[in-house]
Amino acid sequence: MPRRTATMLASTLILIALLCAGVLIPVPYAEMSPGPTVNTLGDARGEPVLHISGHKTYPTSGHLNMTTVRVTGADYDMNIVEAVYGWLAHDSVIVPHDTLYPDGKTEEQSTQENAEEFSQSQESAKVAALKELKIPVTSRVVVSTVLKDGAAQGELHAGDVIEAVDGTAVERPEDVAKLVTEHEPGQKVVFTIIPAKVAAAAEKAGKEPRGSQEITLTTRKAPTENRAIVGIQAGTDHTFPFEIDIKLADVGGPSAGLMFSLGIIDKLTPGKLTGGAFVAGTGTIDDAGEVGPIGGINMKLVGARDAGARYFLTPDDNCAAAASDTPDGLTLVRVKTLGDAKKSLDMIRTGDTAGLPSCSAG
Repeated sequence: MPRRTATMLASTLILIALLCAGVLIPVPYAEMSPGPTVNTLGDARGEPVLHISGHKTYPTSGHLNMTTVRVTGADYDMNIVEAVYGWLAHDSVIVPHDTLYPDGKTEEQSTQENAEEFSQSQESAKVAALKELKIPVTSRVVVSTVLKDGAAQGELHAGDVIEAVDGTAVERPEDVAKLVTEHEPGQKVVFTIIPAKVAAAAEKAGKEPRGSQEITLTTRKAPTENRAIVGIQAGTDHTFPFEIDIKLADVGGPSAGLMFSLGIIDKLTPGKLTGGAFVAGTGTIDDAGEVGPIGGINMKLVGARDAGARYFLTPDDNCAAAASDTPDGLTLVRVKTLGDAKKSLDMIRTGDTAGLPSCSAG
């Protein structure tokens, strides 16, 4: 066999071997790419994303699109070829697998966690929107979770309203932990509660819950530090003056909170919040209307631009990253609070966009 032919054959065999290795050898990476966007003012799978009953609503127009990111599953084994392709592609990001699934978290665990965060974001979105509109919302501190084998197991139950700890009224979930940790492990602590069933029955009847009970627990030492605990997680339960139902399947995480709040406000107020413009955005939101940062901002920008958005409401803490790689034709609008976002939409609606708060790189 001529040397030249042998060399070409050897090179071809080596190339084939490298390609096979690239396809067969897994690497510890995952991929993020733009996901679908959904108009919170419109329908999803034939149903309104936001359904409000028991209160007057108004016609809306335009778009207030929430944005999403697609990620590879926890059990997906990416190969070298896919990783290199993802690194070279502009519309995807390759990240270490542990970034998306830390501590060996399974896909099922991640899905459950995202579902819980999504549910909480819906509640906070409702609260923030109604507060922005000066519509009263009743909030109570409740037992969110009772930990297995903790001091509270069998004594407190999820949904119990916590009125006081050692006679001191609690107003926020963090007040509960603060009051418990004033004790040493092994000391007694007294919870004043309204049982979950009593509270639920009163809420259904439209009445304030009555019938407080005192439950005495013995604190225990936290597993990793010397502080007192009773084995519960406190949360907040809200009673809304009318029904607000958010229906959106196959979406998780807390990042749609801001856009849900704006959609609720638009439906509950006369006029059209966007003036018919195509606005997309992202951001967590808390009960007070504070907008928080999210992950995958650049993928969400691409998804929004591809869907037709002209403006993108961007959490303040994501602004620098978003401004460093903004798709053509998309205007970033910096927001810190729900009130900021509403003011910016007023500017977009009236065409007075010169004063829109912008994002800057670095």
